[in-house]
Amino acid sequence: MRNAEVERKTKETDIKLFIELDGTGTSELSTGIGFFDHMLTAFAAHSGFDLRLDATGDLEVDAHHTVEDVGIVLGQAFAKAIGDKKGIARYGNFAVPMDEALARCNVDVGGRAYLVFEARFAADRVGDFDTQLVQEFFRAFAHNANVTLHLGLLYGDNDHHKAEALFKAFAHALRLAVDVGGDGLLTTKGVI
Repeated sequence: MRNAEVERKTKETDIKLFIELDGTGTSELSTGIGFFDHMLTAFAAHSGFDLRLDATGDLEVDAHHTVEDVGIVLGQAFAKAIGDKKGIARYGNFAVPMDEALARCNVDVGGRAYLVFEARFAADRVGDFDTQLVQEFFRAFAHNANVTLHLGLLYGDNDHHKAEALFKAFAHALRLAVDVGGDGLLTTKGVI
């Protein structure tokens, strides 16, 4: 089984996360941020990864530290769970329509950290969630998972739908990238 557990404790957050890449998409999570929990639940369900997460943070300040640190921990756990990357597809891409919104994600788990994020939100918040934190989460994940991640929102009106389409496209693209279909490394360099 490809799984990992990571803990991170700072003066701002205390996070414990477990991920199982060959799971069924079940999740048990709590961040104290309702909309973020909704996005992470969708991520687990659509990736097929099992996710257990207990995160507490300085929400009296705002949600920034919690969201960013969850991205850090999820990225670290993902990198640990895929191990030596032998046999994986390495690349994944997926587009998700969510009513009027359409998002796409392209990912390379080949060991180079990079984020391209092309999405605009009309409002500053969805419920109590700061929409700027969507990009912060994906940046933290990409840099700590050591993946190249391109996320784009092609169009949309409803910010809830836009964010959810991004998280679901991300989930499906990652699932495709870690699918095992061989026994070697998909590279001409001999190492990824």
